[in-house]
Amino acid sequence: MKAFQKIVLSCLCGILFGSFAAVSFFVVREIGFTTGLLEESTGQQMADPQYLEESMIVQSELDSMKEEYQPMEQIIPVRYTVNTDVTEVVDEVMPAIVSITNHLTYNYYYYTKDADASGSGIIIDSNESELLVVTNYHVIEDNNEITVTFADGTDATAQVKGTDASRDLAVIAVKIEDLEQGTLETIAIAKMGDSDSLKVGEPVIAIGNALGYGQSVTTGVVSALDREMNMDNVSGTFIQTDAAINPGNSGGALLNINGEVIGINSNKIGGSAVEGMGYAIPISAAKPIIEELSLKETRELLPEEEQGYLGISGATTTAQEILYYGYPEGVYVAKVYEDTAAEKAGVQQGDFIISFDGETIKSMQSLANKLCYYEAGSTVEIEVMRQTARGYQRITLEVTLGSKLDMATE
Repeated sequence: MKAFQKIVLSCLCGILFGSFAAVSFFVVREIGFTTGLLEESTGQQMADPQYLEESMIVQSELDSMKEEYQPMEQIIPVRYTVNTDVTEVVDEVMPAIVSITNHLTYNYYYYTKDADASGSGIIIDSNESELLVVTNYHVIEDNNEITVTFADGTDATAQVKGTDASRDLAVIAVKIEDLEQGTLETIAIAKMGDSDSLKVGEPVIAIGNALGYGQSVTTGVVSALDREMNMDNVSGTFIQTDAAINPGNSGGALLNINGEVIGINSNKIGGSAVEGMGYAIPISAAKPIIEELSLKETRELLPEEEQGYLGISGATTTAQEILYYGYPEGVYVAKVYEDTAAEKAGVQQGDFIISFDGETIKSMQSLANKLCYYEAGSTVEIEVMRQTARGYQRITLEVTLGSKLDMATE
C-alpha cells in the first residue's frame, strides 16, 4: 500500500514540473516577440544591426582579395630516385684495377714454406718506362717476387718502388716494355676523387681481387668518416663502409658513384671481426704519400754476385717477445761479424734493426729481400733501436754495403 502511494506521488510531481516548464517557455517566447529579439516568422535570433554592417564590410574585402590573388597550385612532393645500376661505372674503372700475387716465404720456428698471397692494386700513373700501381704495403710485404695480372688476363712482374708501412701504402712499377700492345690498349689509369667531400650515406663501389678468385664488385654506402684506427702498427683515420671488403680486396679501389677513387681498401684495417664494417684509406690523405713514393728509384733484383751484404746474423722478434719483454718490432741483431759493413757502421749486438733505406723492417726475411735489390758498395741509412739506461733509443746509421762473395771467400 505504501509503495503504491509513492508511485502516485511521483507521477503528480512530474505532471506539475512539466506544466511549469511549458508555461515558462511560452512566457519567454512572447517576451522575445514583443521586444523584437525574435523574428515571428522563423523564430531565429535577430542579428545586431551594427554586427551585420561590419560583417558585410569584411565579406566585401574577402571578395576583392579573391579577385586579386589566384589560389595556390597543389604542391606535389619531389621523389628522388637512386640509381643502383653501377655497370657503366664498373666497365669504365675495371681496366684500371689489377690483381697482385705476392710470392713469398713464410718463416716458422723450425722450417720455411713458400706460398702465394693475393691482393689488388690501382693503376694511378705511367711514365716513359713504367706503369705505376698503388696498393697496400701488407699486400707486397716480404715478397720474393710480385706478379701483376691485368684486366685482359695477362701477367707481368713488378718491382717495389716505395713503401710506407705506417700508412699501409706501397707503389709498385711494371716495365712498359714487358707489356704487350694489346694490354696497353686495354688498361686505363684511374681517376682520383676527393675523399674530403664525402658524406655519410653516400653510395660507394668496391672493386678488388676478393679471395684471389679474380676481380669482383661489391656495393654499399659510406658508413662513417674519420674513423680512428690503430692496428698492427698501422694508424690513421679511415673511411668505414658496409661494402664487403674481403681478403684479396686489399689495395683495390673504393669508388664514388662517378667512378672516382675515393679510397684504397684495406682488409687488414679492422679485419673481418665484424660483418659489414670495411675500411679504406682516404685518397685525399694518401695522395701526397703516393706522389712521394712514385718518385723513388725503382730497384731491380740483382744477380747474387752483385748483391750487397750487411754482415749480421739475426732473428725476427715475435709477437710474444714484443708483448712480454717490450722488444721493438724488427730484426734482433744476435751477432755482428768482424770487418763487415755492419761493424764499420756501428751496428752492435743487441740492436733491433727497424728500418732500411727509409722502409720499415719487420722480419729477417724482409731485410734479406731488401738487400737483394742493393748492389755492393751502395750506401744506405738504417735505423736501429738500442737499449740505454733511459730505455730504447732510435739511432740512424749510414752503411756502405759489402759483397756476399767477399764474405764467402773469407
